[in-house]
Amino acid sequence: MSLPHETAGADLLFLREEQLRLAQTLMFLASRDMAQAIEPVLEEDGLGHAHYRVLQVLAFSPGIPVSRLQAVLGVTKQSLGRTMHELEARKYLESQPGRQDRRQRLLFLSPEGKAAEARLFAVVRQRLVAAYREAGGAAVEGFRRVMRGMLSEQSRSVLNEDAAGKKGGRHGA
Repeated sequence: MSLPHETAGADLLFLREEQLRLAQTLMFLASRDMAQAIEPVLEEDGLGHAHYRVLQVLAFSPGIPVSRLQAVLGVTKQSLGRTMHELEARKYLESQPGRQDRRQRLLFLSPEGKAAEARLFAVVRQRLVAAYREAGGAAVEGFRRVMRGMLSEQSRSVLNEDAAGKKGGRHGA
């Protein structure tokens, strides 16, 4: 039997209000700085952040149905349709009919789409590698745990489906 003070996280001093505010500020600034870091690549390719989010999701979930992409992004059908139309016009997307339901459209990045996403991810990768090296292995694992802990059930299902897809050979080329 554990005593109340022996429960996980009970003695964690970093859970003070000012430390939680600092964490919120750090997440905001990191998100803003990452968006600024990819901005030159987006501008060079004539893309916006909505395009980037679609490319990003299709990179980690190739073969995702349109309806699932809409749910993952949390956008309206109209907004997603406009963004997808622009990406299709650039030949960044490919679609295939669903396996069980032929009316369903499964989305994939085309070779051009993969190249565009890879240019953007190269910027993200560089920033992450530098931060991970500075923080060290234990901090990286702690960061992953904190980030997973912040995910909604819907986001956790996206992450779990992605992991299952990679194990089942759905991803990759």
